[in-house]
Amino acid sequence: MARFLRPLLRGTTYTRLLHLWVPMLIVSVWLFIDPATPWVPALALVPVGLLIPGVRRGEGVQAHLLLTPGEEDSGISTAPSATWRDRFRTMLWLETRMALSAAVCFATAWLSFLAVDLTGAALGHVPTGNPLLPVSEPRWVYALLAPLPVIALYAAVVGLGELGTALARRLLGPSPAERIAALEERTELLLERTRIARELHDSIGHALTVAVVQAGAARAAGDPAFTERALDAIEETGRAALEDLERVLGVLREAQRPVSSRPTLTDADRLLESARASGAKVDAEFSGPLEVVPGPVSREGYRILQESLTNVLRHAGPVPVQVRVRVDGGALALEVRNPLAAGVPGAGGGSGLRGIRERAALLGGRALTGPDEGDWQVHAELPLR
Repeated sequence: MARFLRPLLRGTTYTRLLHLWVPMLIVSVWLFIDPATPWVPALALVPVGLLIPGVRRGEGVQAHLLLTPGEEDSGISTAPSATWRDRFRTMLWLETRMALSAAVCFATAWLSFLAVDLTGAALGHVPTGNPLLPVSEPRWVYALLAPLPVIALYAAVVGLGELGTALARRLLGPSPAERIAALEERTELLLERTRIARELHDSIGHALTVAVVQAGAARAAGDPAFTERALDAIEETGRAALEDLERVLGVLREAQRPVSSRPTLTDADRLLESARASGAKVDAEFSGPLEVVPGPVSREGYRILQESLTNVLRHAGPVPVQVRVRVDGGALALEVRNPLAAGVPGAGGGSGLRGIRERAALLGGRALTGPDEGDWQVHAELPLR
């Protein structure tokens, strides 16, 4: 019994009833103008739904607020009509809503009157003007029938509300194009989170590698001046890593917050200086207009360079490194070369190579990694478009 009466305690039941009542207000106004043509408002809704794209947005907002209050994903679109299919569905929803409104108004009015008249007939009053109850004389037995219209009214209000919600999801739901757009947005969000995780790995991995190499070199050198420089480099690298960590955690906390201020190739100097401070002899050459490189390409190029230098320090140590970055012919070419460490096969490689290749592939480019004439090479080409 408690489960049967539960809809009476839900606010959704009454907001849905309000939503279904609204169209009859228009009909009521029209009946003052021309009572002989109550069908005119329903007819006028046909061109309104077909010719005005914004009607779909208005109906969607109403349905979302009144039919599915509190639901974040209601399955009801709040975008204007973009195609004729959307307009036709909107028009069909307007006519359906008008029909449901007529049904709920009839139920709430006449079933309420019927319950009152049955009660009056049981108490000795003969009801008049109720075509649903042709009573010629009062009888006590009508008291047993009085609850039935109330139960029917309850069922009509709840049932028509559920039916209206289901039809709204069907007729005002996202179009195929909107579903594809939503799927693409979710995919972009997942890709963004994957990229953030990889970016965090690159940044923290680079900082830890530099710190370990610097600490080991300072201990081996036994030179106070060198130790001072090593500590400065560790501090600077740690600060940069903490900034990256704070920014990435901020993005993860606020999923809707746009990702901005990520380092690009124009900020590559700090990577080079960090590698030099770790003992690597970096010979860097940048050619072409780096400032015209699109943001996504420049950011991924920065991360590829960062991971490449991290791999050099981690696997080959403080060795000479050649860095060549060139913007030419609609592409960004990036190459990092270092001598292979003696006795360490494949030195300069590491787990970050897969991330480098994935970054290049996501932008439609390619990355080659491996030994080349006694050196370890990372060569990436990223299209600017």
